[in-house]
Amino acid sequence: MPTATALLTDRYELTMLAAALADGTADRDCVFEVFARRLPHGRRYGVLAGTGRLLEALPGFRFGKAELDALRFQGLTDQRLLDWLADFRFGGDIDGYAEGELYFPGSPVLTVRASFGEGVLLETLALSILNHDSAIASAAARMVAAACERPCIEMGSRRTHEEAAVAAARAAHLAGFGASSNLEAGRRYGVPTTGTSAHAFTLLHDDERAAFRAQVDTLGVGTTLLVDTYDVEQGIRTAIDVAGPGLGAIRLDSGDLPTLATRARELLDELGATGTRVIVTSDLDEYAIAGLMAAPVDGYGVGTSLVTGSGAPTAGMVYKLVERDGVPVAKKSEGKNSVGGRKSAVRRHSADGIAVAEVVSSAPIPPRDGDRDLVVPLVRSGELCDRTSPAEALRRARQHHAQSREALPPEAWALSRGEPVLETVPA
Repeated sequence: MPTATALLTDRYELTMLAAALADGTADRDCVFEVFARRLPHGRRYGVLAGTGRLLEALPGFRFGKAELDALRFQGLTDQRLLDWLADFRFGGDIDGYAEGELYFPGSPVLTVRASFGEGVLLETLALSILNHDSAIASAAARMVAAACERPCIEMGSRRTHEEAAVAAARAAHLAGFGASSNLEAGRRYGVPTTGTSAHAFTLLHDDERAAFRAQVDTLGVGTTLLVDTYDVEQGIRTAIDVAGPGLGAIRLDSGDLPTLATRARELLDELGATGTRVIVTSDLDEYAIAGLMAAPVDGYGVGTSLVTGSGAPTAGMVYKLVERDGVPVAKKSEGKNSVGGRKSAVRRHSADGIAVAEVVSSAPIPPRDGDRDLVVPLVRSGELCDRTSPAEALRRARQHHAQSREALPPEAWALSRGEPVLETVPA
């Protein structure tokens, strides 16, 4: 049985539905779109993540006896509403950008066509998943870019909610992180997992040598030894004395990382451990990673900044009704306007394959050489278009993201604040 997800929503979705059932408008054919009006301040692009998790959640969005009892307990006793919910199964269509795709202001990353009743129920679930996961993936992509092909490890589980940690590990892997410390992400999605020891393990033992010996005896010489519990230089000497020059890596988790990494590399080479890698952690973000580019660092472990979106913990996406019974409708309030009508979208490219514009229109988009359609079918009449495993879906999203990034212009990689690297334009 799918995990029940129907109560992962806001009460006002159900009160709107109750009123629409009462006045006969719940069955109107509607189109809802998910988009971001703007990117987080200064960001050049966004990364869509969470679509796969949303599709995983859809089959479980049902109201069984337990869910209906919970609604009654919370005061939602309208019998017409409860009867409708008891029979509910989403039967509409969903289209959207492929997971891992880049997005820009106004990009229609998800489109839901269904009756008003069916469509409005999905709002909170869709936004909570896409806003969180896209924020993490967008931050992760900046960190991967700053690392310039040096591997990044996600290790933020202890800095966020336990389920958010799994979602964050998935989103980070989609955007290019090589591994995660989170075992549940490994089980659900096939994310490679890694991890060795914390300072507590060293402190458990009578001395550093005993701790290193226990770890090497258990995990082998290819392990990573944490060398900064006491004195870094002595820790490195002890590590190589215990493990030999074939030690896999050392980890630095505090202090002046560029200076420590440089000295660590020198000392490792002096001791004959020329193949031992230097891994750094300690409150890294994309700026700290970029600041370590000149240092002899072989990999980065990122936690708090990653799982909180590196200053942008939500993608700011909204879920808006844009069409009713085939007629475009739009919100016109100041600062929060939307554009009516169901949208198509293409990514426009120059002759040499570089992306130059995001074309979004409720009118047909005349085809041009170099255009790439962005909207793909996800659900038809309530049935998933692709029933691949969660792990395979993530693998494809990771691959799609890498391909999409390759077409971005060079200014996309700047960490300094700037405007979106592609302008969203009408057809």
